[in-house]
Amino acid sequence: MTPSEAIIGHSIRTVGIVDSKGRRLTVRRLRALDTLRLFKAAGPALALNESWLSMAALAFAIEAIDDVPVPSPATESQIESLIERLGDEGLAAVADALRDNDGNPDAKITVGNLPGIPC
Repeated sequence: MTPSEAIIGHSIRTVGIVDSKGRRLTVRRLRALDTLRLFKAAGPALALNESWLSMAALAFAIEAIDDVPVPSPATESQIESLIERLGDEGLAAVADALRDNDGNPDAKITVGNLPGIPC
């Protein structure tokens, strides 16, 4: 594996989960560019609203639902639509998955840095 492949592999780790409705969700931790795009989609007012932004970040973390790819939302209405689609069950499952992976050093993202170099 080349250094570039290692960096890319560490930056796109995903985890598969099942929510309480039985849907298979593929989730990934947001990278720096994802966060920047989330702020852009939210707009200046909502980017300052921590509660809204936290929920939107959960939706942004979705890669696929039932193995069907989900494009990252690019507008406020697309974020809201995805949140509606996920519902409380999906959002809770995503939050749990991201929280559970916080304690696993192998699941952390190094955001463009080599493994072992702090972000």
